[in-house]
This record gives sequence, structure tokens and C-alpha cells, in this order.
Amino acid sequence: MGNSPSQHSDHAWHGLTAQQALEAQHSNASGLSQGEAERRLQSHGANRLPPPQRRGPLLRLLYQFHNVLLYLMLVAAIITALLGHWVDTSVILAAVLINVIIGFIQEGKAENALDAIRNMLSPQAMVLRDGERHEIDAEYLVPGDIVLLVSGDKVPADLRLLSVKNLLVEEAALTGESVPVEKSVAHCQVDAALGDRRCMAYSGTLVSSGQATGVVVATGADTELGRIGAMLQQVQALSTPLLRQIEQFSRWLAVIILILAFATFVLGILWNGQDPGDMFMMVVALTAAAIPEGLPAIMTVILALGVQRMAGHNAIVRRLPAVETLGSVTVICSDKTGTLTRNEMTVQRVVSASRVLDVSGVGYAPEGAFHQDGALHEPDAELLEIARAAQLCNDARLHQNDAGHWRLHGDPTEGALLTLALKSGLDIQTLQAQLPRSDAIPFESEHRFMATLHHDHTGHGLIYLKGAPERVLEMCTSQRSADGSIAPLDTDYWRRQATDLAARGLRLLALASKAAPAEQRTLNFADVEDGLTLLALVGIIDPPRAEAIAAVAECQRAGIRVKMITGDHAETARAIGAQLGIGVGLPAMTGAELELLDDRRLREVLPGVEVFARASPEHKLRLVKAMQDSGQVVAMTGDGVNDAPALKRADVGVAMGLKGTEAAKEAAEVVLADDNFATIAGAVREGRAIYDNLKKFILFALPTNGGQALIVIFAILFQVLLPLTPAQVLWINMVTSSTLGLALAFEPSERGLMNRAPRAPNEPLLSGFFVWRVVMISVLIAGAGIALFLWELQLGNDLSSARTVAVNAVVMCEIFYLLNCRSLFGSVLSREALLGNRAVLVTIALCLVLQALFTYAPPLQNLFNSVGLSLEQWLRVLLAGLVLFSLAELEKWLVRRYRLHPQAV
Repeated sequence: MGNSPSQHSDHAWHGLTAQQALEAQHSNASGLSQGEAERRLQSHGANRLPPPQRRGPLLRLLYQFHNVLLYLMLVAAIITALLGHWVDTSVILAAVLINVIIGFIQEGKAENALDAIRNMLSPQAMVLRDGERHEIDAEYLVPGDIVLLVSGDKVPADLRLLSVKNLLVEEAALTGESVPVEKSVAHCQVDAALGDRRCMAYSGTLVSSGQATGVVVATGADTELGRIGAMLQQVQALSTPLLRQIEQFSRWLAVIILILAFATFVLGILWNGQDPGDMFMMVVALTAAAIPEGLPAIMTVILALGVQRMAGHNAIVRRLPAVETLGSVTVICSDKTGTLTRNEMTVQRVVSASRVLDVSGVGYAPEGAFHQDGALHEPDAELLEIARAAQLCNDARLHQNDAGHWRLHGDPTEGALLTLALKSGLDIQTLQAQLPRSDAIPFESEHRFMATLHHDHTGHGLIYLKGAPERVLEMCTSQRSADGSIAPLDTDYWRRQATDLAARGLRLLALASKAAPAEQRTLNFADVEDGLTLLALVGIIDPPRAEAIAAVAECQRAGIRVKMITGDHAETARAIGAQLGIGVGLPAMTGAELELLDDRRLREVLPGVEVFARASPEHKLRLVKAMQDSGQVVAMTGDGVNDAPALKRADVGVAMGLKGTEAAKEAAEVVLADDNFATIAGAVREGRAIYDNLKKFILFALPTNGGQALIVIFAILFQVLLPLTPAQVLWINMVTSSTLGLALAFEPSERGLMNRAPRAPNEPLLSGFFVWRVVMISVLIAGAGIALFLWELQLGNDLSSARTVAVNAVVMCEIFYLLNCRSLFGSVLSREALLGNRAVLVTIALCLVLQALFTYAPPLQNLFNSVGLSLEQWLRVLLAGLVLFSLAELEKWLVRRYRLHPQAV
């Protein structure tokens, strides 16, 4: 026992026989001695995952300030402080702190995911030490320990199985397999996929039935679970498209503002001979006018409102930017089990000797009917006998909870058979009373069938059997006809039908029966070796959700490719994909085939493949990276630990809330409360609406800031009095940002949103066309303010009156332009378009009240040097707004008329 055992990385343990594995671990069937176990514990360390390296809280907090927009906001705060406007300074700093706090709280997603994976490890383990059983803390397990497993246990480490009895292990969290996996001790191919290693039991998986012993071959970080944790720690989460666009936009905006301010300062001094002190205050006014200090705050509000709306549709967003990222995805990589499908096995086809019946309804709810060639088929004697076999040769239980949902206790395949029996109209309790079970042969992998013995109350005995079709066919000599008569077995017919069902991706079971003597009370293997009558083949599958089929079609209409990546078998994946409209007419690719391709070749073949089967965590992660390297914005859905690395790497990770592991939820940005792919399609629609609203706000904010900046530049260059003072500029910014701009966050989605192609990932926030619109509206706002200011002076009115008219003209133009912004290209000349958003009407009313206070309230008159206006002056202000509104609508009409933009229809 003094030799060191080999750890996981040194052997393909599934390729070794049980005895070879024991020898490689220098162990035996009696287990390690206590002294040897302690020595190995010192050598290999505890059976737990290492904690991740973490940034300290202070460093995490400071890192949140590293954002171009926050730098701009801090500059704006400094400028307002220099001007003595402490209220404005406080508001801007509060917005900065809110953004920093939100980022600080949301930091550490990967660490939480790793914590969740560590929590999956079993706390206890039953081991053999010195030939005796001991229950120990699982963290004290070492390679070479002999572990005993029973139903309900969580596997405490990676085990090479030595003996099994009816062992089924739930591995969905690790492999994506939709049903518990039947285990055996026979070794398999060295290159077998993780889900095909039947002689292994992996840490963190769950024993659903049976018992086994196994030798520990890997602990802690060397387990498959630990390997995924290490992958997760190494995965670099990407910035979202929106944050990259905002960062680029903010950088350009900051550069333009600084260049504009510097050039104006120099020109004012050198060209016009202005006093440097006066010019500095003018440049301060220009900078205050140009910076859209409300942008980060409004962006946060828009995203937060999107979070609220998504939560109302069962999509819980854990990181704000993910709201918009969903709207920009070009590819959705979806897990199959539980996301596209219900994760509830369902009998879809029943084949008897005389007919083939399709079974409608999905899941465990007994809702559905039988159809033959599209026509309704009422349950007859033949079908009822098949249903009796399905119900009586069964150990599962179904019950309906208080909420009306049907819940299964037992094996999913047996649950599907119970539902079939209920759909036929059988009453389970009545049937069990009529034909109570006398004895049974439980299912075991060695014989691949289950049989039960029943007796009615008149002394007749009956055996029912279910199992693998090829095994059951060997045991049958006859088949039951439609009229109840017994005919010789047509083996070729049944094999053709089995091949057809398998080609549809269905999991097959055969049902058979046999009469038994009245006095027989025990059931032996010899009783069922031959002489059985074959009743039917049933085809079972985890069916696609009906709403997922519609959602996939909606995503495809929106130009989004949907790819299915699953750990399930290729045939099943292809069949489900075809029903969903994924990969129709395209080849499916397995994980083994994927490993043969280098990165360049993988990127080349990706567009022609939509279904990936037998995919491991590495395969999923590699696929996501390859798509991103091809310029795609990728959303990844999943529920298992095996999905966590890909969820973290994807542009937006989407985890399942009901059946998903904590590791998957912590690695993802979005959690689906209903585990439904249709919710993703709704979230994509919401994300696109959010991006539209953000763009509408920017197209509203930039011209309003640009118009004010042009007014200041005009005054400096042409040596006229400033139409707006720095304080008045800040008033306009405060009023329009806190009222008018906020209304656009509440805009409903525009029609045809999901008929657009996804925007290009490298598309700038402001395209050349939108830059033109910003310039056009900026010039119109500036022209209105300057024209009315000069008009007032020409009429002989004093400077305070002229500036008050200019301020109101700019605000009135912004009010009318807000109505234009409700649609980027569509006309707003309709009752619905003008009045459809109550928030717009409320903010316009609030803005008018504030402007009335600015104009007539003595305290504000003293603060801003404003004066009351006459009716004629108000009419001129109103006319300026109407002119801008009309010209903006004319521009949109021309764009639609001549299709000057792809989205203009």
C-alpha cells in the first residue's frame, strides 16, 4: 500500500477493467487501511475544489470607476461645481455612485459560480476501510478508497465502478443526458464520450436507483466537476456589445468635446481678442452644453425598466447590460433537455401487430388522444391491454399537486408509460385492486427487462413484461392481434417497426404478456425465458415544447440562427431538432467529429451545422468561442454544471431557473423562471426594444446638447452676447434630461421589431445616417434659439427678455422633437403615435410647468435672470417648435420614400 496511486489525469479509467483500476490505485476490494488513507490525504489533499483567487473589495470598488462615461460625468460634476451649482453637482455625483454601486454588487459572477459547483460535492460518503464500513466526511476521501453507493446518494468523487446492481445515475447536470444512465462494470473504448462511460460514476451526480461499489480514481480538482470548475475560472467573460459601443461612443464624444472647447478657446482669444477669463467661462458653458451628463443615468433607467418588464415574462436579469445584449444576439445556442423540450418523457407512438397509433399530448399530464393515420382512435380492447401492461409492469407513481401540476416519483420512462395508461382511460387504483402484484423481477442491466406477476380475484395469473425490444423479441413466440386472438410472431415486421421508431429518435420499449397458473405466487427467470406474447412497441421521447417551436421560428424570422448543443445521442438530437425546425436538411455533428477539426476549419463548417450531439463542456465552450471569433453575438442556454463555462463565455448566458443547477445560474446573466425557450424569444424582442429606446434617447439628447453648444460657439465666433448663460444651459440640461428624455425609456416596442435582421456586432451606436440627423436637429435648435434671441434684441427688448425667449425656444423645440423621436423612422402624425405613450404626455406637462416657473417664479427669475414673456413672444416660441417638428417629419418621410435606411419601411 506504500506506492502512490494514479490520479485522474494519468489514466483513461473507463478504458481499464475493474481489476486493472484497483491495481493502478494500489487498492483492493477490502479498501485502504486507515493509516494509508491518512498518508494519501496528506499527499493528494482534501476532496474539495480549491477556492478561486479574488480581488479585494476596495480594488473591486475602485475598478468600477474605470469607465469613460463616468469620467465624463465627473468632468461635468467639476464644471458645475466651478460654476457654484452644487445641486447639479450632487445629482451628477449621485448618478456616478449609483452606477458604481450597481457594478460593485454585480461583480464576482465567476466566484459565485465556483462556489455553487463546490456546493455540489457530497458532504458524506460510505467507504470500506480495513474491510469495515465507515461513514466519513466526503472531503477525507482519497484515491484508492472503496465507496459504497445506494439509491439517493450523491456520488462523492470520480469512481471506477467495481460492482453494480440495477444502478441508474442521474447525470444531466454533468452530461446533459435527459434520462438516468444505466451503469455497468464493463470497460469501454478509451475515446468514449463522457456520457457513454457506463463504468464510471462522477462526482456531483445522483444515484436515482440501485446500488454499487467503486474505487475512487479522482478527488477534488482532479474530478470532472473540478475540471469544469477550473475551466470556468479560466474563462474570460466578454464585455457586452452595448458597453463596447457606449465606450467607443463616449471616447469619441469626449475627444470631440475637448477639441471643440480648445479650438473655441484659442479662436476666441487669437481671432476675436477676447479676455482669457471671459473665454474660460464661455468654454465652461460650451462644455456643459455639449456633455450629455444624463446619458449614463438614463441608460441605467432604460435597462432597469427592461429588467422589470422581462421579470414579468419570467426572465430574471442578473446583470443590467444583458437586457440589451439579448436584443443584439445573432446566434442562440440552446441546450435541448428542459429548454427546448419539457424534460418529461412522453409516449408518442404505439405500434401493435395491427396498427400504428400516434399519441398526442406532452409531459406527465394525462391529456391527449390516440390517432391512426390522422383519424381519432378510441381505446379498444387491444389498446386497453397494452395500457394495462404499461401500468402494471411499473414502479413509478404520478400524483397531481395542489396547483394542478402532475409530478412523477420514479423513473421518467416508467412515468411516460403511466401517463399512456391514464390517457387510455384506465383508473390506476381500480386496476391495481383488480390485478394486485404477487411478485416481480426488477429491471437489471444484465437481463434488460422487468417482469411482474399478477392475480385476479377469480384465480387467474398473468405475467406482464417490458424491456429492450431486441431482448423481448427473443422471449416471445406469438403476438396479439386486434381481435384479441394470438398469432405467430412476425419478427421481420417488429424489427422494421423498431428501426423506424429508432430513426425518429424515439427511445424503444417492448411490452409483452403471458398467462400464469393460478397457484404460482413467485416469479423466476425461467418463467419468462420463452412463450411470451408481444403486445406492442412504444416509442418514447422528451418532446419539444409547442411554444419552443413557435419561438424558434420567430427567432429565425428575426435573422437569428438557433443551434442546439446537447449531451444527448445524435439520433435523438436530430429528431428533436427536426420537430423544432432546427438543422432540417443539415448534418448533425458529434463531439467526436468536432474534436477532429482545427479552429479554422471549425469556423468554416459552423454555418452549415445547427445540431451538435454528445457535446462535452469543452465542446460547448469551443463552439461559443468559434462563433464569437466569426463575429457573432452569442447567447447560450443551459442548466447543468457542464454548461457553466460556456454560459460565462457567451455574450449573454441564459440559465434555467426551475431545473438548472446553482452553478449554471451563477455563471449566467439571465435566469429563466419557467425554463422555457419561448421566454428567450420574448427577451430578445424586449432587448431590441430597449436598444431602440436607448438609441432614441441618444438621438434626442445629442441634438439638444449640440444645439446649445452651437449657440455658444456662434456667440463666441461672431462676437455677440451669449444667448444662453452657463446657468441657463445647465437648467435646460437638467429639465430636459430629468423629464423629457426619461419618457423615451417607457416607449413600447415598434411594429416589425422581430422582422429585422440583427444589427451587425461592430455597428457603431451612431451610424453615418444618425450623425446626419444629430447635426440637422442641432442646427435647427440652434437656429431657432439664435434667431429668436436676435429678433428680440432687434425689437428693442432687453437682454434678459431675449435670453428668456431663447431658453424657452430651445426647450419648446426639444418638446416637439421628443414627439418626433417616438419613432426612429415612422410617422408620428397619428393619434396613437402622438398620444400612445402616457409618459411622454406627463413629462411634457411637467416640463411646461417647470418652464412656467423658470419664466414667472421670482426666485428662479433672480437665479437665472429670466423675465415674464408676452403672448406674442410665446407664439413665436411655439412656432419655432412647430417648424422643427415639421422639418423632422419631412426628413423621415423622405427616408421612407426613398429607402435611405435599411430599417425605414
